[in-house]
Amino acid sequence: MEPLTWAGALSFLNLPFLFLGCLLIIVFVLSFIASAFEKDTGEANHFWFTGMSISVLFNQALAAILTLLILATLIYLVIGALLGINAGVIGGISRQLIPVWISLVVLTIVSVRYKRKLGLYGKLFDSTIGVIGFLIVMFWVFVAIFGAIDLILTHDPLSQVSGMKNKVPGTPMRGAEDGDYAYYLLGGDNLARDIFSRVMKGAGIVILIAPLATLFAYMVGITLGLPAGYYGGRFDTILSFFANLVLAFPVILLFYLLVTPEIVETGLPQYMAVVLFFFPLVFFAVLIHTRLKQQPEKNRVWLIAVLVPLAIIYALTINAPDSQINVLGALDKFNPAPGVLVVFVSVVFVNSPTVFRIVRGLTLDIKQRDYVAAAQTRGEGPWYIMLWEILPNARGPLIVDFCLRIGYTTILLGTLGFFGLGLPPESPDWGSTINEGRKLLSIYLHPALPPALSLLSLVLGLNLLADGLREESLRD
Repeated sequence: MEPLTWAGALSFLNLPFLFLGCLLIIVFVLSFIASAFEKDTGEANHFWFTGMSISVLFNQALAAILTLLILATLIYLVIGALLGINAGVIGGISRQLIPVWISLVVLTIVSVRYKRKLGLYGKLFDSTIGVIGFLIVMFWVFVAIFGAIDLILTHDPLSQVSGMKNKVPGTPMRGAEDGDYAYYLLGGDNLARDIFSRVMKGAGIVILIAPLATLFAYMVGITLGLPAGYYGGRFDTILSFFANLVLAFPVILLFYLLVTPEIVETGLPQYMAVVLFFFPLVFFAVLIHTRLKQQPEKNRVWLIAVLVPLAIIYALTINAPDSQINVLGALDKFNPAPGVLVVFVSVVFVNSPTVFRIVRGLTLDIKQRDYVAAAQTRGEGPWYIMLWEILPNARGPLIVDFCLRIGYTTILLGTLGFFGLGLPPESPDWGSTINEGRKLLSIYLHPALPPALSLLSLVLGLNLLADGLREESLRD
């Protein structure tokens, strides 16, 4: 078999792509220069034949070129998905990702169709930046889902194939058997593993840990930040002191200390999990009870329906074989990969103080509002006011920060993987894959670039999504 080129039968599109890309860069630079000149002089220069400002004209040209580039890319992906490897490496990748494309199209159509009934999420589709960020993030979410069930993978991410060490993208496998995918679409690494499959599988690790750990950190920060800001006094002083104490450490250094083998062997991360993972139970218990305390039967049903599963998950999560906390013994069938719990706890512990400070500050401001005074006049309890009057009115800044914090966490997870901390060395997470590829970066670019670009695109998508949510929350 012949090696695949990047474009295959679609190579005739390479020149238009290159032309549009170069034109986009040139117009962007000219637009920036024109805008800066008009800002300095305070005057807008106009083209005599249009009467339009130069900077406005450049901005419109930039939007038109970007639209053409996006449309060309979509056409490329659609044709590539139909032709498969006949359209080269990009066509092969596009065909493998058909379940992802279908899921994105269905999600977008349904969301746009019912956007007026979906609250802030629906309003997100009125923001171009927000939609772009949302689609990028959801692309990686679907990659993680389908990668977890091996639907889009071409090879086992951990398997090594003889003769495929450091092979360039599109290299055919020698002696491929029936049922085996015949190519390494993004090449092989220095251990002859398929880079495409490792990147797709690694997305699941990031998508699993970063949002869930950030969500847990928010439950900890909200549960402590609301009463600290609402009550104030000595309680606020003590909690703020401990939060400042944690924040005084550099984040990377604190991560490094928590995931080092010496600290892990002491059992400290597991004891931290016992405390930190208990906060979701407290949060949901108080949330449900304050809302339904006037309806005892309904209150009891909801508490049992929510807290019993959470308590079981809590017990399974903090329990670990051959450790200081192993109360379930053989009953525990939930055993995540080594290091996952340590990294998860580290993320929650590092992010919780920052969330606490944000929630506390918002509570100090919102508790002075008239609707809070009205709730107090009605005789509502403090926790009801905090959770059902103050927290909903703080959702805008919190949602934006949540998206940004997932991006920060993604970078931190990549950093830990790059330094070989927390997760196992053979893990396909993006940080570990980048670290493996950088060892021969001067000779082979292909092992390190795909995971690096994947990490970049996910963080960019989260930042754009946060910008879109911020715009829409300000209009809300």
